[in-house]
Amino acid sequence: MSVNKIVLAYSGGLDTSVILKWLSEEYQCPVVAFAADVGQQEDWAAVRAKGLATGAEKVIISDLREEFVRDYIFPAFRANAIYEGSYLLGTSLARPVIAREQVRIAAEEGADAVSHGATGKGNDQVRFELTYLALNPRLTIIAPWRIWTLDSRNKLIAYAREHNIPVPVTKEKPYSSDENLLHISFEGGILENPWNEPADDMFKLTVAPEKAPDRPTYLELTFAGGNPVAIDGETLGPVAMMTRLNQLGGANGIGRLDMVENRFVGMKSRGVYETPGGTILRSAHRDLETITLDREVLRIRDSLVPRYSELIYNGFWFSPEMRLLQKTMDEAQQTVNGTVRLKLYKGTCLPVGRKSDNSLYHESFATFEEDQVYNQADATGFIKLNSLRLRIQAMSRK
Repeated sequence: MSVNKIVLAYSGGLDTSVILKWLSEEYQCPVVAFAADVGQQEDWAAVRAKGLATGAEKVIISDLREEFVRDYIFPAFRANAIYEGSYLLGTSLARPVIAREQVRIAAEEGADAVSHGATGKGNDQVRFELTYLALNPRLTIIAPWRIWTLDSRNKLIAYAREHNIPVPVTKEKPYSSDENLLHISFEGGILENPWNEPADDMFKLTVAPEKAPDRPTYLELTFAGGNPVAIDGETLGPVAMMTRLNQLGGANGIGRLDMVENRFVGMKSRGVYETPGGTILRSAHRDLETITLDREVLRIRDSLVPRYSELIYNGFWFSPEMRLLQKTMDEAQQTVNGTVRLKLYKGTCLPVGRKSDNSLYHESFATFEEDQVYNQADATGFIKLNSLRLRIQAMSRK
């Protein structure tokens, strides 16, 4: 296969550092190392220097934080996206924004190929490549993990040492992690045995719940059109909002998750996640919907959440069915305006108050005290009509 120039999705970690060197040697063409800033804690000057030292023709670092939160995280949370009842899709949501920028850079740099560091066993290969193919199917896709002989972490480490490439992992602690403004994930090492509890010193974004403050933290989160816009009355932009929520959640031990999930390719995989801000955001958003969404709208919308979440997890962000579902989700969010008061305490996030000018809750109807708006005798006919089919079945059995 002959290519003229390759744009590599580059992080500076073990896999992509080795891939950068391997691509330049294997294809004998310029390689542009593209790094995406989606909120991870990173020394970008060091990433640039390492990329150039490893053989990149150019290192491009794109700040995608605002776009990531505004156009990917917020739309997903407007839809209450969650995969298999637990996972808030932190990695899944970051891949399409990264791959989209990679396609743009390929056009800008005159490259005819793109490459990524995802393995042939995982979901990320699908997420990257479905985005490439949806946005520019003419690009050649190079997936080293599917074609080279460096098929283990140990071989990668040996290759890196042979080529004097510094790597951030060791054989003793070979965790694979992915960090962005929504979460950080951990896989590999002792985590591959689902019986092993993760070591507490592995976590980066959250304190252990038992070590969190002994007094609860209260906050008020305000929404407009389903998006968070203010904390305790202070208006915040998307990046500042996620940063603040992450700080509040992390300090109170909120957002840890240890699960075995079903990968798109068919196998089960154990992952450990920290999603402090996202956990707070989803809890508050769902609570506000309880007073601002019509019952039947809520039920129909909730019935679509599993399918919507699977599309994100499986990499179909830029698909026609995803566009259709997003429009449906957003239509339901027009009245999701108001404020939720939350209590954060030792790993828990509890909504304890909610208010909205669009509230469908009326105390005059719901009260247990005397009222003038609801005739309780009407319930007799309501129950009789709803029990009609049950009574007919009972008579037929006799």
